[in-house]
Amino acid sequence: MIGIVRLALRRPYTFVVMAVLILIFGTASALRTPTDIFPNINIPVISVVFSYTGLPPTTWPAASSRSTSGRCPTASTISSISSPSRS
Repeated sequence: MIGIVRLALRRPYTFVVMAVLILIFGTASALRTPTDIFPNINIPVISVVFSYTGLPPTTWPAASSRSTSGRCPTASTISSISSPSRS
């Protein structure tokens, strides 16, 4: 670390030129970086599968939504819960 300081004190123009080059190349690379207005975002999806034997399909949506909502009390950002039933 002290060697870098001594070198900078002996050759100040070298470090000034390096700083200017870093500034120029950094600005050029920042301007060339593509920006996307609508980037691809992977929205997380959780699938929960329940298997109830003997439960009629007409009561399945209410039973599954109630049990799913009761088991996820800390997930406050759930936007939708769907419960399709197949007989």
